[in-house]
Amino acid sequence: MKILALFVLHKEGDKNVRILQNEFNLDSFGYFERRGVQPLLVFSARTVTERTALDTRQSVEADQNVNAMVHVYVRRDGLASVLVADSEYPQRVAHTLLSKVMDDFTAMYPPSSWGSMGEQTGKMVSLGETLKKYQNPSEADPLMRLQKDLDDTKDILKSTLVNVLERGEKIDDLVARSNDLSFEAKAFYTTARKTNRCCTLF
Repeated sequence: MKILALFVLHKEGDKNVRILQNEFNLDSFGYFERRGVQPLLVFSARTVTERTALDTRQSVEADQNVNAMVHVYVRRDGLASVLVADSEYPQRVAHTLLSKVMDDFTAMYPPSSWGSMGEQTGKMVSLGETLKKYQNPSEADPLMRLQKDLDDTKDILKSTLVNVLERGEKIDDLVARSNDLSFEAKAFYTTARKTNRCCTLF
């Protein structure tokens, strides 16, 4: 999962969109590919933003040659942010990031200044830092991190149970020594093992 580009834009009217700042991470592309990919990402960001209504969030599949999604959020005040990421990047995390970027931008540049800002005039050092931080969504987002921890725990538990069950020759000894099983349960286990009718757990 990787973010390819992050944009801050200002939308005035239906078609007038200015890119105030952008950041790219194109290291997954070859040197000569980057010169073709970067303009395509800029085109995608501008085009999707122009066609997104105020106060709207959406995620759009990008050009098939890039295999990416364009996530956009256009606020009611006309400020927009766009994230272009590979198709596996989690949509919820992408939109969380878009909100954060615009909050940071608004804290640095008040809305009254946006109308007079030209292309690439909204420099914000934190945009590059944010792009790096969110490259790994599970590190940047607490809910993703929690989900990853839960998934890891599931894998550990599953693998541990499988490892125990593969040692079938010791299960008989464990049953015999167990204080949790009554005499009747141990007798049932022994009889079932002899007649091959025990549950698949043993």
